[in-house]
Amino acid sequence: MADPYFFGYGSLVNLATHDFPDPRPATLKGWRRVWRHTDMRPVAFLTAIPDAASEIEGMIAHVPDDDWAALDEREWAYNRVPATQSISHPLTRDVDIAVYAVPKDRENDAPNHHPLLLSYIDVVVQGYLRAFGSDGADRFFATTDGWEAPVLNDRAEPRYPRHQQLKRVETDFVDSRLQRVSAKIVQPA
Repeated sequence: MADPYFFGYGSLVNLATHDFPDPRPATLKGWRRVWRHTDMRPVAFLTAIPDAASEIEGMIAHVPDDDWAALDEREWAYNRVPATQSISHPLTRDVDIAVYAVPKDRENDAPNHHPLLLSYIDVVVQGYLRAFGSDGADRFFATTDGWEAPVLNDRAEPRYPRHQQLKRVETDFVDSRLQRVSAKIVQPA
C-alpha cells in the first residue's frame, strides 16, 4: 500500500505552520497558482489550477496513518485532488500524493476582488525563501496569477491564523516583489 502524502504550494511550504513528517521539496507539473475569490470568506484563497504549460514548486509531506482529518479541516474550502502522477519528488518508495484546490464553481465573479492578506503572503514567501531561496521565492511570484487584487496590509494585526514573525530581510523581499508585480497595498479600515 502506498504511503499518503500531500503537496503544498502555499502556506504548507512554510514548515513552521505544520508538523507533518518527512517534508521534501517537489514539483507539481501541469498546474499553476492563482488567487481565487469566493463567497466563503472576505479574503482571497491561494489555489492551484490545471495549466498544461506550467509547473510549480512546493513541499510534499507524509500524512501518518492515512489520517487526513486535521489537514482537511485546515484546508476546508479546498477539494483534495489525486496528483501522484503529476509530481516529481525525491522519494523512492510508493506514495499517493494529493493536492488541495478550490473548485472553480466556488469562485466569485464579482468585479471587486477580495483582498489578499499580506500576513498570508508573508507566510508563503517565508516558506519559499527557506526551502528554495530567493530564486524559488521569485518563481513563486512568477507562477502565481491574480496580483491585480488589492493586498490588505494586516502586518500590524495579522488576520491569517498561522501568521509568522518575519525577519526584516524577509519583509523587505516580500515588499519588493509585491512592488514588482504592481500590487496595490491597502490599509485596514
